[in-house]
Order: sequence, then C-alpha cells, then structure tokens
Amino acid sequence: MILFCVSLGAIGQLTLKHGMNSVGAITKNGAIMKVLGAFANPYVLAGFALYGFSALVWMIVLSRVEVSWAYPMVSISYVVVMIASYFLFQEDVDLARIMGTLIICVGVFLVARS
Repeated sequence: MILFCVSLGAIGQLTLKHGMNSVGAITKNGAIMKVLGAFANPYVLAGFALYGFSALVWMIVLSRVEVSWAYPMVSISYVVVMIASYFLFQEDVDLARIMGTLIICVGVFLVARS
C-alpha cells in the first residue's frame, strides 16, 4: 500500500509538471492570473486529484504502521520522479543528483530493515 501511495504521489507530481509546462512560467507580472489559469488545465487538475487520492491512501497506511517507518518510504518517489523527468521532460540529471538520490535510497534501505 505504501508503494501504491508513493507511486500516486510521483505520478501526480509528473502530471502537475506536464500541466505547468503548458501553462508556462509564473512570474511577478500576471502571477495571479497565471495561477488561476493553471487551474483550468486538465493536467494540473489531474495532478491535484492524484495527490488527493494519495493522501487518502496515506491515511490508511498511517493507521497501520509507524510514521517513523512509513514516511522515509515516500523518498522512493524521488527516484521515480528523477528518472521519469529525464525521459519525459528531457531534464538534466547530473552526477550530483544521481549520487544524492542514491544516498537517500541507502537511508530508506536502512530504515526499511529496522
């Protein structure tokens, strides 16, 4: 269930990014109108819906396991989002980002074993 929740969150993040790519950068000039316009984008709305559903699933997870064990598992989404961002959005993923993500994964592994 934790992996399902983490996956929903990661997919929600990627969906929001896709929507915001089509909305464009939010700057000082016209920021309010741009943000309001973003809520008319179906991908932005879908991203928020996925986050909302993820929160509901997270409530179930927290009712069953210790938060100090479950919460570090959320960082698995860092790996998913980094890899998907590289392929979907052609984002730069340099060695520092990869190493940082691997360090997080080692920490999650240690928490999972406890």
